Amino acid sequence: MSDLFNQALIFGVLGGLGLFIFGMRTMSEGLQKIAGERLRRILAALTNNRIIGTLVGIGVTALIQSSSATTVMVVGFVNAGMMSLVQSIGVVLGANIGTTITAQLIAFKITHFALPAIGIGAGLKIFSKRNRKLTYTGEILLGFGLIFFGLSVMKDAFDPIKDSEYFRQLFLLIGDNHLLGVLVGAILTMLVQSSSATMGITLALASSGLLTFEASVALILGENIGTTITANLAALGTNLAARRTALAHFLFNSIGVLYMLILFPFFLSIISFITPGDADLVIQTQQQAQQFGMELGDKPYIARHIANTHTLFNIINTLIFLPLVGVLATITTWLIRGTESQVDLRPKFIDMRVLNTPPIALGQARAETRRMAQHALEMLKETNLYVQDADDKRLEGLEQKEEAVDILQKEITDFLVALSQQSIASQTSRDIASLMHMVNDLERIGDYCEKIWLLAQRKKSQKISFSETAKEDIKRIADQTHDFLAFIIGALEREDKSVMEKAEFFEKSINQLEETYRNNHIARLNTGECAVLPGLVFIDMLHSFEKIGDHTFNVTKALVGYR
Repeated sequence: MSDLFNQALIFGVLGGLGLFIFGMRTMSEGLQKIAGERLRRILAALTNNRIIGTLVGIGVTALIQSSSATTVMVVGFVNAGMMSLVQSIGVVLGANIGTTITAQLIAFKITHFALPAIGIGAGLKIFSKRNRKLTYTGEILLGFGLIFFGLSVMKDAFDPIKDSEYFRQLFLLIGDNHLLGVLVGAILTMLVQSSSATMGITLALASSGLLTFEASVALILGENIGTTITANLAALGTNLAARRTALAHFLFNSIGVLYMLILFPFFLSIISFITPGDADLVIQTQQQAQQFGMELGDKPYIARHIANTHTLFNIINTLIFLPLVGVLATITTWLIRGTESQVDLRPKFIDMRVLNTPPIALGQARAETRRMAQHALEMLKETNLYVQDADDKRLEGLEQKEEAVDILQKEITDFLVALSQQSIASQTSRDIASLMHMVNDLERIGDYCEKIWLLAQRKKSQKISFSETAKEDIKRIADQTHDFLAFIIGALEREDKSVMEKAEFFEKSINQLEETYRNNHIARLNTGECAVLPGLVFIDMLHSFEKIGDHTFNVTKALVGYR
């Protein structure tokens, strides 16, 4: 009997927790797909104003229903240099408040709607393939239903242990020893890597009457410390500023928990004052069970008390630390000392840990592609200068840039392939394909730059001389190619898709220059004005510049959506 009891408990908790986490993820993905570009616009609103940063943190986390995803994103942005340490702290403070919406949502007593929501959501997801919005709505409903069904399964699994003296004493110990409760909550959240999942377990235990309100609050405080481990794991291998952001997240949550433990009775009295009902009221009669739609031994009011505790703690903590963001940044800088050494070859924007948030991941891929494009433009500029002055001091920088472009092409492509394997919208899929074309063409531009400077090296080492006419021809096509690439990269930065007409002009102009100069050179060969060996180098250079123009035009087509 004991074995069956343990089996039912373990299977019920594991199954219920699995349904809950899968439901959270499904709902989060549906919300992200519907939010799509709006989510990116919210992130684009980030400024150095700490209040706006906090509001953005609240908004983004409320939309994607995951503070862990938000903090991982923020660490990535800081690592990429897109956000300052002070700004990032404001966003993470906001994320702490945004994540409490999950607890408020699951505190509603709407478990009986779980199965209809699953049925309707699954139906919309399966049978609405042609209507994307209905499909995403189906994902949200399906996830919503799974969350509450998972909670119901966990709650039922805990019912048999209500009469267990061992478990009763264990939960009483947590209630009496607040530090132990904080430690248990922190460790559990670290293990499951989701404060929402730990919140679900806490709500299931408390609603079943197994946890007192005091014990629940202690666990919740611990969960707020445990959730910071995600950001700190995300910060491993990143730059100093990113590691400091993660540490700041840990510090303000931990300090907040510390002063809440000191003011524990006062904090509980505030929650009891603002929340209707007695948190520890236990249903003892059938009449009460019918009234609340619950079972004997359950606590009808405790779920809302727990949700309000989670929300109020994070609001108070944010209000206290918001004016002290600069101080917190100074402390983290002092604790994690050192100066940053930039590694140019390493990707700065893309982060595999945000693949579960496709709109953000796509934005990161675009940012990394723009960075790769800037490398290609700088390489072309330096290549053109090397052709003119043959200064070997330029070669080391050119080789580094070429290596960076090659590495970025591989890293961005791998990232986009991994993103394409996620559950994504059709527009996101088209954007991924365009970016793949773009990075491949940018890498080819780098290859042709390398070919040109190797030709210039050969010209120098073999003491090959160009005529003045040939020098002018090379300079003119080189400048035109550089202007074309600079124009398109500028459009890429602005996301300006109205550039096709001018791009066609540039591309035709470069093709005409290449054809004209090649024919003129052949004419000079026929008259004996030019030698054969310089002519071969000249023709190869012309061809390489023309190919750079072709690949730049391909980048244009990817930008405007033709590829």
